[in-house]
Amino acid sequence: RVHATDATNASRTLLFNIHEQHWDPDMLALFNIPRALLPEVRDSATEFGATEPGLLGAAVPVRGIAGDQQAAMVGQACFEPGMVKSTYGTGCFLMLNTGNEAVISENRLLTTLAYRLNGQPTYALEGAIFVAGATIQWLRDGLQLIDHASETEALARATGSAQGVYLVPAFTGLGAPWWDPNARGALLGLTRDTGIAEVVTAGLEAVGYQTLDLLEATVADGAARPVALRVDGGMVVNNWLAQCLADLLGLRVDRPVVTETTSLGAAYLAGLQAGVYKSLDEIAEHWRCERSFYPGLEEDQRRQRYAGWRQAVERVRTC
Repeated sequence: RVHATDATNASRTLLFNIHEQHWDPDMLALFNIPRALLPEVRDSATEFGATEPGLLGAAVPVRGIAGDQQAAMVGQACFEPGMVKSTYGTGCFLMLNTGNEAVISENRLLTTLAYRLNGQPTYALEGAIFVAGATIQWLRDGLQLIDHASETEALARATGSAQGVYLVPAFTGLGAPWWDPNARGALLGLTRDTGIAEVVTAGLEAVGYQTLDLLEATVADGAARPVALRVDGGMVVNNWLAQCLADLLGLRVDRPVVTETTSLGAAYLAGLQAGVYKSLDEIAEHWRCERSFYPGLEEDQRRQRYAGWRQAVERVRTC
């Protein structure tokens, strides 16, 4: 009975003007979409009505709505400009808070909404990686090199690094910052000494290299290099991967107590509207770091390994 959404979800349609905060008449005309068909766009924390009592046993009020990655950003309490989070699931999504400035990327990142509260939009730069955890699924189900994803940590720890092997997981093309839909995956740097452990480790390292691609793009767009990266999602329970991220990025990686931050962020928004929390500052006080990982790789080694990754990417790019 309530036809409404929030600004972050509206922005994902590409029909919503994120600068002026309304449905864009030019885009609607281009696609011949009547304005009356589209929902009212509200803040991320506000009243959206209630569920039918018969569905859940009571009329449950809906008071917080946000897109997947925006909710994760709220769950990570990245409320200050310059704070950055990265979510590792099937894919990987890095978001950098840019405050009230909608930074237009010159390095092929997305300018997006982080959240909107009390009519005031907060913006972000976002980088999307198509394949992260899906690489491990492929190693398990496609190549059958492992029986369970949890085995990857022990294998990577045993070999230490991929020993010059690079796995570029462009199974469905390359996402940010390349945006090459015709690129395809490759496994490079193989020798007679390459075994299952090295290939699996290369799959994990690819997550770190792709994250570094995104981080370097934010810096090239004028953002200060962050002090820390807050990580979440199913992959980051892997301690070796979290340490690999710290080593390749050259910065501290913070893993929160609650790694399912998308659900947590949606709950925070509802709590903000319901009065459970008085402000974003109060929500930020609830964020807890379970473990921090510090870079331990020498700078020249980091640069050398990243240069190898960039060469591998160039081998599969088509544009």
